[in-house]
Order: sequence, then C-alpha cells, then structure tokens
Amino acid sequence: MSRLKELRKEKGYTQIKMQLLTGIDQSDYSKIENGKRYLTHEQCRRLAIALDTSMDYLAGLTDEKKPYPRSASAENQG
Repeated sequence: MSRLKELRKEKGYTQIKMQLLTGIDQSDYSKIENGKRYLTHEQCRRLAIALDTSMDYLAGLTDEKKPYPRSASAENQG
C-alpha cells in the first residue's frame, strides 16, 4: 500500500492525523499502510476523501491522483 503512505507524506500528515481525519485507529491504519491488513470499502472511501484522491488510485486501478468530482452528499458523509 505504498500509494497510501506516499499520499499521506505528500500532505504532511502523520498516522495520528489520519486517525483523526478518518476514524481508522492508528494501529489499524499502520497495518493497512504496510500491507498487513486489507481495507474495507468504507475505509477506502474515508481515506480517498481525506487524501483528496480516488478509491481507484488507492487500489492501483489508475495512475491519476486527482479525484473524480464529488457530490455534496459524499463530502458530508466523510
């Protein structure tokens, strides 16, 4: 999950900051970032919103970091 770590560092976020932004426990986040645990769909969504990218980018399905346009309801659920 190197893309996740790369994006986090680009933003200047710590793993604790990611916990605050996403609600994912820091120890769980660390395991996800190091490939020792898989993301749930909901965790992937929260991370994509927090890191301003797409779920497809996090999953390695695209090389485009820029997120898709989001609906107002998606932003409010994050």
